[in-house]
Amino acid sequence: MAGFLRRLFRLGGGSGDTLHSLEKVIGHRFRDRSLLTRALSHRSYALSGSGGPRESNERFEFLGDAVLGFVMSDYLMERYPDREEGELSRIKSLIISRKALKEAADGIGLSGYLLLSRAEEKTGGRGRFSINTNAFEALIAAVYLDGGLKPARRFIHQSVVPLLDTLLKDEDFFNYKSRLLERVQSKGEESPRYSVVEESGPDHDKSFTVAVSFYGKEQGRGTGKNKKEAEQSAARAALSALDFPPSN
Repeated sequence: MAGFLRRLFRLGGGSGDTLHSLEKVIGHRFRDRSLLTRALSHRSYALSGSGGPRESNERFEFLGDAVLGFVMSDYLMERYPDREEGELSRIKSLIISRKALKEAADGIGLSGYLLLSRAEEKTGGRGRFSINTNAFEALIAAVYLDGGLKPARRFIHQSVVPLLDTLLKDEDFFNYKSRLLERVQSKGEESPRYSVVEESGPDHDKSFTVAVSFYGKEQGRGTGKNKKEAEQSAARAALSALDFPPSN
């Protein structure tokens, strides 16, 4: 399958551009540098050549998005063996979001290598959010097409994965306790109460189960490797119950 995709998307010929510095940053030496040139080629540049239209990076964006999604899904399954599908999906959506990809692109100085038309350059295209994030996805595809999944995975792990812990601190995404507190207190002065109902496992690998109660009864339970994680899980369960109350 991987070989088929490489043949489907591969271009022939070389660009003649010297991009050794970018290769050093991303940790991959291209056998076919035309793939790297295409990944950096915005549509405006592709259509601006006097020798006829060149190939833009738009098709590479499509493939890069798929490779990124697969690699991050595999990584999250291994990192969070106890998380449910819904939570894994939410974490994945955050790490492959435009915000994350822009940070990853900035981290490797990608804007400095983009190939744009003069008109696009003059209107600030080099700093444009969408151009940078699309080029980053295209770059993933170029690495994959040139070397296969192993170097593509290595590039993603070095440029995208390190952003995960910072992004998970995003209050709107991950702080279920804050969201539950706001929801409960919107109906009065009561606050959710959290209590540990079970501890299991050896000291170096404990698991905690926490219950959260309000409105006079237990509203949800959650587990985690520490009390804080278990409380977040319990709050998430309670929020889900509030959004989908049982029928009478």
